[in-house]
Amino acid sequence: MAGTLVACGSSDGGQGSGDSKTVTLVSHDSWAASKAVIVAFEKQSGYKVQVLKDGDSGQAVNKAILTKDNPQGDVFFGVDNTLLSRALDNDLFQSYEAEGSGRIKAEYRVDQDEHRVTPIDTGDICVNYDKKYFADHKLEPPKSFDDLVEPQYKNLLVTENASASSPGLGFLLGTAAQYGDTGWEGYWKKLKANGVKVVDGWEQAYNEEFSGSAGGKKAKGDRPLVVSYASSPPAEVVFADPKPSTAPTGVAEGTCFRQVEYAGLLSNAKNTKGGKALLDFLISERFQEDMPMNMFVYPVREGAQVPPEFVKYGPQAKDPETMAPAKIADHRDQWVKSWTSLVLK
Repeated sequence: MAGTLVACGSSDGGQGSGDSKTVTLVSHDSWAASKAVIVAFEKQSGYKVQVLKDGDSGQAVNKAILTKDNPQGDVFFGVDNTLLSRALDNDLFQSYEAEGSGRIKAEYRVDQDEHRVTPIDTGDICVNYDKKYFADHKLEPPKSFDDLVEPQYKNLLVTENASASSPGLGFLLGTAAQYGDTGWEGYWKKLKANGVKVVDGWEQAYNEEFSGSAGGKKAKGDRPLVVSYASSPPAEVVFADPKPSTAPTGVAEGTCFRQVEYAGLLSNAKNTKGGKALLDFLISERFQEDMPMNMFVYPVREGAQVPPEFVKYGPQAKDPETMAPAKIADHRDQWVKSWTSLVLK
């Protein structure tokens, strides 16, 4: 989501001996953490953190798989439930049960036999809408997937490429969960006929094409509907100056798909000790409570406090679409291939 890079170095961080004092985290572009929290980890552990950002989550996962024999770092953060099986099937991670993992909420735990990944955060991929646009046009914003194919919403929605972008893939899976294995293609035919625009990734969709975001306004974006997150509205409030009394964007709650992000110790990590220490830290109470206001996601640790801005402007969806990891693994690649032929050709 939003944030700034806290520690950055060349991709050879952590590539030395096994007891290197640098630990390198490889992530998607949305990684962010408070400087004070990273400094606290560095003091406590004795390791210096370097962060290597590698594009949208889909791109980052694919690159990590391609470089797994000589990885760019020690820990990978940001593979989510939509792409998890691809990472596990390609042996991207080695087994490690992070200290404190017993405090992770049960519904987010996976791979309990091998502990190759550790859940770090969760969020809901949902259509966001520009409140001002809909007020100005005296139009009710959409509430559901069904609404998005109605003629009054023609040429209003921008989404991300499902073959390259995690929110784009999550939105596709949400429609498959809603309309079933045989019904989702018919839905996308209607969505395409209704003028859906597809761009490469979240940054472009949200910060360039979407008229409701601060970035989109500057870029003169003209799409008042975008596939983003339920936690995007509080981000618009937090980063605004002056801060508005209400969020300028809203969420179509009937379009949400629950996402969970994981981190893991890379199979050929050079600094396994540092990597394990970093994984322990990512599920510590301090990091889990720092994370929401930096990456605009929800903690997975039991008892971790959620900021009041989340409660007020970005509550989790009450009834999001979900899909079993095994079903995603069985169907994802074929669905993406079909989606690409249907929507992009």
